[in-house]
Amino acid sequence: MVIVTTIRRDVLTLPAAPLGPDNPLPPLRLPYEVHRTDVRDRADLPRDMARQAGYGPLRSLLPVPVRDGYGRAREPREFETIVIENDRLRATVLPALGGRITSLLHKPTGRELLYRNPVFQPANFALNGAWYSGGIEWNIGATGHTAFACAPLHAARVAAPDGGEMLRLWEWERLRDLPFQVDLWLPRDSDFLYVGVRIRNPHERPVPGYWWSNTAVPEGRRVLAPAEEAWHFGHERRLRRVPLPPDPHSSPYAADWFYDLPDSRRRWIAALDADGHGLVQTSTDSLRGRKLFVWGTGRGGRRWQEWLTEPGTGGYCEIQAGLARTQLEHVRLDPESEVSWLEAYGPLSGPPAVSEAEARLEAALPRAAVDEAHAAWKPYADAEPGEILASGSGWGALEVLRTGWKLPGTPFEESTLGAPQAPWLELLRTGSFPEPRRVRPPGGTLVAPHWRDMLETAPATPLTEYHLGVAQWHAGDRAQAVRSWERGLELAPSRWPLLRCLAVADQEGGHRERAAERYADAFGDLCQERRDDGESWTAATAALGREALEALLAAGRTAEARAVWQRLHAPTRARGRFRLIEARLLLAEGRPEAARAVFDEGFEVADLREGAEAIGALWNRLGDEPLPPAYDFRMRPDTESP
Repeated sequence: MVIVTTIRRDVLTLPAAPLGPDNPLPPLRLPYEVHRTDVRDRADLPRDMARQAGYGPLRSLLPVPVRDGYGRAREPREFETIVIENDRLRATVLPALGGRITSLLHKPTGRELLYRNPVFQPANFALNGAWYSGGIEWNIGATGHTAFACAPLHAARVAAPDGGEMLRLWEWERLRDLPFQVDLWLPRDSDFLYVGVRIRNPHERPVPGYWWSNTAVPEGRRVLAPAEEAWHFGHERRLRRVPLPPDPHSSPYAADWFYDLPDSRRRWIAALDADGHGLVQTSTDSLRGRKLFVWGTGRGGRRWQEWLTEPGTGGYCEIQAGLARTQLEHVRLDPESEVSWLEAYGPLSGPPAVSEAEARLEAALPRAAVDEAHAAWKPYADAEPGEILASGSGWGALEVLRTGWKLPGTPFEESTLGAPQAPWLELLRTGSFPEPRRVRPPGGTLVAPHWRDMLETAPATPLTEYHLGVAQWHAGDRAQAVRSWERGLELAPSRWPLLRCLAVADQEGGHRERAAERYADAFGDLCQERRDDGESWTAATAALGREALEALLAAGRTAEARAVWQRLHAPTRARGRFRLIEARLLLAEGRPEAARAVFDEGFEVADLREGAEAIGALWNRLGDEPLPPAYDFRMRPDTESP
């Protein structure tokens, strides 16, 4: 039998910033999220959109850790890739970075169909922090960029419907506790990469579902989709239906255009250059949404484009496809059910008109052929993987051990269990959560109801009370969480994790002074306890120090904030985020000239969040001069420089 697709390992070398360690503090609060609607706006939406916009919002990022340890100093680094190739296309996949397709090359013409970022530069755009731009990414979990953006997936060879091989990517999505898979294959002589996606809900309860496939293409391309209107979401944070403008790229500010595709129309979106060449994406009908994202022509948008890559290398926009009409919605996954669909990505050439582009797409890949390919793939979705090409996490293996679930096609082998899962495996097998053998920051907490139940019946050690409180907080039982943390504090040899949780509870309850006191106590306890300048202690010191500084400054306790600053490690104080805090501290101390000098010396806040305005707000307190372009990330007209 002829093998119609080849799959091989390779290496891609890029200038890359290090990811650094994860933040060891449990994310008890959601970060600022720009993709959120006001409840009052939902009255004007279609009934199903309004329902889905209010369905299943995240309570927190738990149990996923925040990834904020990256910087901006780039050095050459090798990334393991998996290359899928036939005689027409070559797709390059990064299994350790969310399974992203970093390149899709059309071999007969030599055209790259995607925007290829020439660097690996994490930025604070994912739900849990680190994300990078370029290629095709698979977003699952909740509204926003996936927590897998910079995390590994399992990958393996598996039999394809046409007799060749597919590349299967799979993992356990921890925000919703769902297994998912992405199958990639190239039929012989095909100009289209096929992508079969399946999300399973093995629970006996409904679960909110979310999926958007995001494709970066060079900016300035004409984007086509079979719609005359769109749901616009921009700087005003309002979702409203508008006629499609002639050129959405001309918007001065970043904006989302969710195309309002009629139910009867084929699902597709294309991006073509000035010569009529580019990429088209199409799918079966269940992937109903299509979207264009643009950064806008304003100074803030241009600065973000530079921030995510090398200046002068060109920007990008995104064409996207999702389960709902907009990215502000979650869909209901019924108990013990699954949802699947098929996508196809390939070249398209022709005049930049919707009707002609759709006709050319139909000639190249008929709508019926996509439906047939989906039907042919579905039996192969359960095919057991062959050669393992990359490994993800052990969290899926832990859940399979707990439940005994059978998940054909996506094995979560016990061999993938590692140190992060070890204490939870012991809790599962013995009913007790183990105390650490040496003093160290506590690991992550599992917060799903079954794990919370196990913690409640485990012996009430200080560490168990800490984890139990985090799980109770996630469940919305904040009073009980505080009681658990207070009980743990009575006998805890390590007090700072519990004090920090109580400080967050104080902040959420409006007790600013008490929160500041607890943060100061927590940071002092950490500095007494830390054993070395190793990665885990440095990450803990930076994370807790940052929160303590912000709480103390908010409470006007400047002298205590200065004391915290002085106990930070010198490399931490030199990071851009802490240089910004230093400028705030100097201003609070009545030293505006010194605060201005911090700006003049220059700094880069690596984990600056999309939509954040802290730099501009602080600059405005220092004088009347326009914000320098290097610091201008502002995305709203009321804060944009003249």
